[in-house]
Amino acid sequence: MSFVFNAKYPVEIWAGLECTVNRVGEEYFDQLERNGHAWRLDDLELFAELGIQKIRYPVLWERVAPNGLENADWSWVDVRLDRLQELGITPIVGLVHHGSGPRDTSLVDPAFPEKLAQFARAVAERYPWVTHYTPINEPLTTARFSGMYGHWYPHGRDNLTFARALLGECRAIALSMQAIREVNPNAQLVQTEDLGKTYSTLRLVYQAGLENERRWLSLDLLCGYITPLHPMWGYLRYCGISEAELLEACHNIYCPPDIMGINHYVTSDRFLDEHTENYPAWTHGGNGWDKYADVDAVRVCAESIAGPYTLLKEAWERYRLPLAVTEVHVNCTREEQLRWLYEVWNAAQKLQYEGVDIRAITAWSLLGSYDWNSLVTCSVGYYESGVFDLRSPHPRPTAIAKLIRDLATGNKPNHPLLDTPGWWHRPERLLYPSVNCLHEGAEKQTNPTPHYPFCPLSPEGAPSSSLPTPSRPLVIVGARGTLGQAFARLCEVRGITYRLLTRQEMDITNPTSVNAVFAVLKPWAVVNAAGYVRVDDAEREPHICLKINTEGAAILATACAQYNIALLTFSSDLVFNGAVTNPYVESDNAAPLNVYGCSKVLAEKLVLQAYPASLVIRTSAFFGPWDEYNFVTVALRELSAGNTFVAAEDAVVSPTYVPDLVQASLDLLIDGESGLWHLANKSASAQLTEGIAWADLARLAAKQASVSIKNLITLPMREIGLPAKRPIYSVLGSDRGQFMPCLDSAMSRYFDDRRW
Repeated sequence: MSFVFNAKYPVEIWAGLECTVNRVGEEYFDQLERNGHAWRLDDLELFAELGIQKIRYPVLWERVAPNGLENADWSWVDVRLDRLQELGITPIVGLVHHGSGPRDTSLVDPAFPEKLAQFARAVAERYPWVTHYTPINEPLTTARFSGMYGHWYPHGRDNLTFARALLGECRAIALSMQAIREVNPNAQLVQTEDLGKTYSTLRLVYQAGLENERRWLSLDLLCGYITPLHPMWGYLRYCGISEAELLEACHNIYCPPDIMGINHYVTSDRFLDEHTENYPAWTHGGNGWDKYADVDAVRVCAESIAGPYTLLKEAWERYRLPLAVTEVHVNCTREEQLRWLYEVWNAAQKLQYEGVDIRAITAWSLLGSYDWNSLVTCSVGYYESGVFDLRSPHPRPTAIAKLIRDLATGNKPNHPLLDTPGWWHRPERLLYPSVNCLHEGAEKQTNPTPHYPFCPLSPEGAPSSSLPTPSRPLVIVGARGTLGQAFARLCEVRGITYRLLTRQEMDITNPTSVNAVFAVLKPWAVVNAAGYVRVDDAEREPHICLKINTEGAAILATACAQYNIALLTFSSDLVFNGAVTNPYVESDNAAPLNVYGCSKVLAEKLVLQAYPASLVIRTSAFFGPWDEYNFVTVALRELSAGNTFVAAEDAVVSPTYVPDLVQASLDLLIDGESGLWHLANKSASAQLTEGIAWADLARLAAKQASVSIKNLITLPMREIGLPAKRPIYSVLGSDRGQFMPCLDSAMSRYFDDRRW
């Protein structure tokens, strides 16, 4: 349900650019260079087309003045802030984003606050029209990662480094805003922080209480709440901060936010459990008294945990300051990204209806982000797409972009996938033994355990959520085939309501049958995973192949056009004749060598003529974990049994891992993409698929399975004697984007998924 309330400040849609420049040892990791925004000015036009009113935008100390203010280079910022002004977008300028400043300082440098304030003043003087600032993003999170956990510079792993870093950051925020306001008295502080809650078993309630009080620490410092009577006063003293130092720090920090920015992620909430045997070793930790696992609460708590509504309500009741959700992002499939954004939007609308002063939600990570799965401590290229997907030659708007435009312009989103609750609400989210979670020091302990010197909070329950019922399904045609079965399996995992249909239930070669099913089910999209796939048999029964692959696809496209239903259908690398030595791209001319290839070429043409909005995906050389007849599975079965297995040594193809194909295809379908696309797993050594010979694919699989290849017989394709002629080279590249993982990764997951 959506809530609409005509408040003084209607909820706005903001956006944000992942711009972290963090230091690990002597190396800086720069998201702006990784995502290419450092060089693409045109991105700003794409952002403006979303209809956003404000953008969290970087004017980062490390980038502008790495060698001191006297050597600052403002050219990049000059151009971009001027362009944002022309586009009518208000920048919320960030000065430090999970960083620690240039090399001559750090978070624990006593001069860090004054140095940042000098930079802040220079920014304000150069751009006096800028009204919104975030001098330091998430100071508490940054202090934890840099001073307590050792992930980022200065790599502290103790309470004192954490406390000194946090106090220094808060002092830097206060001094920076003071300097900025001396130039622009109307400048506003938009202070961001992650307020994830901690839950625990009964034994660890004392630790959960500490975590849940400490999560407010940066905001309490800025609001002047930290006094000798505050629960965190004793904790900061316990960390090693002297009373005199703490008194001075608290006296000098006071700088209440004008807008309190809450960053909350599905996995921000944590669960602590001393029964470490139930959890993977990498989750194990402790506090010096107890050892425990620290895991995502959503994966273990059977009852509802605090979602965005509850956290925002808590922040409002604690501070009574204007709120905004300043990061909304989930690293997941496209429909889950849509669901999370819409859930946060509805929470904000509901809160505003109840009288909470909430100004905006922020679609975070416009261009996605890199290597946050390792907390940006290394650079391996792990990419999470955002509002735009960078795996195309140019930033490609995803379905999230349309959702943002709808919300920004007051249109109610109507995508059927929003009717299903996100994975964080579904029972299958529970990966570990589920428990009824305690939190915030709520329960009296029965076992004596050491305590930190602070007072726990009293418990507050999260409201139960009323979730909508799924409606229009995704229709999958081809219930008995490998691809149809894979789509059904992964739709189940992704929470996509579907109907998997046999030919008896819907015959795509019969218009009456297709129309009857559409009239009853009213699907939002159709996946045509049906087809005649026996390439050699097609040479002797071309009429059957053409009827199913060509006529059936055309009939389906015509009906989808009539009912305005999205269509995804598949073609093949066998539309090409192999006369080239570079990967085929979507615009290359098709010239098939066999009947099957002809049926697919003609199907492509007729489908796109009947319904240009169709998504037609060419792919190649399936292998997967859930059927027994693909090349890799048969090769391993035969070689493991000591039987001979024959494979072509000269025919080069693009192996395609079926689960990867299904995942990427679904994302493109949800994004509303159309036309011809090539999808295949890329090689490990290049961005474009280089391909692999059939025989080498068998060797690769056998090596990973530790299977002998002594009975592998390799022959030229012409000597194998297949009835249908095949191209010697049919590698698929793409001009539209590379969305599939590398082949080595796919092969590793093949073995894992076979066990599943």
